[in-house]
Amino acid sequence: MPLEFSSPCAQDYSDWIGKTESRDDEIGLTLVRRAAVLSDLDPQAYRRGVALPPHWYSMFFTPNVEAARIGHDGHPMKGDFLPPIALPRRMFVGREVTFLRPLRVGAEAVKTSRITAITPKTGRSGPLVFVQVTHTISVAGQDAVIEKQNVVYRQSPSADSSGSAGSAGSAGPGAGAADTDAKTGLPSTAWREERLIDPVLLFRYSALTWNSHRIHYDADYARDEEGYRGCVMNGALTLHLLIDAALRRMDGRPLARLEARLSSPLFLGDTMVLEGAEPAHDEASGQDTVQAWVLNPQGQVSAQVTLGFGPVEDTADVADSSHVAGARGTVHAAR
Repeated sequence: MPLEFSSPCAQDYSDWIGKTESRDDEIGLTLVRRAAVLSDLDPQAYRRGVALPPHWYSMFFTPNVEAARIGHDGHPMKGDFLPPIALPRRMFVGREVTFLRPLRVGAEAVKTSRITAITPKTGRSGPLVFVQVTHTISVAGQDAVIEKQNVVYRQSPSADSSGSAGSAGSAGPGAGAADTDAKTGLPSTAWREERLIDPVLLFRYSALTWNSHRIHYDADYARDEEGYRGCVMNGALTLHLLIDAALRRMDGRPLARLEARLSSPLFLGDTMVLEGAEPAHDEASGQDTVQAWVLNPQGQVSAQVTLGFGPVEDTADVADSSHVAGARGTVHAAR
């Protein structure tokens, strides 16, 4: 049945549902060691055969797109794998991930991506189109990681009835004003860290992940064309640092799943506050879970994750990160 869109600027993209693409990559030692430095880990702890920290999978399989096929915003042009949705702005808003087995440094892996849903909505800022893509990463024919990723397309600032692109991330599934006002519904804080978002951090992550979206490094473009107040923190980097912080406190427990949502952007020059709760047992899944979140300088929730952990396993082949204590930030015990 064709999709029914309520916006005149939207089209019927139902033919795109089910489209797939595959991309191969090596879990390369050089990239892994650079990622370790980004997370204040000892790069020499990572060698061929060592298990990759599970959430680092997202730094691999970036598309190699010729300059002629890069759009004005720095993204690959739409209409190749992702549909040519008639809304100009695209943001990553969340993911659900299941970890089945570790990826190891030096492994040859394949990521198969499939468009699983395209959903139109109308938000406070106007028409929105959510696209869900399911990514499956496998090694030697065995699935290692399954991710459901959500992105949203929305209007340009000139047509944005909200008058501010600062809330662009709040268009995420289930997100809204209540999600970013305060820590409503979150558990008590057990730990807290602060980290300044500086130009080197943004540059290194964009370079590491081959991310050319101009909002992350071109302040004039971010302000004048997408309506932000400055260069925008990469949402995947926000989640990366938050999960890093949470895992440091889990004594090597293997991560089995994660759910993440971005609700509002952070910017160059902000000091982000990373907080998390004590582990709790989830009866439904039988897993121990941890909730963690990021606050912006106004004390609003910018990102949230729920992590589910499996039973303790032999971690002798996993690089030790227990010694890391936030070399780039300030670490606090909860008060």
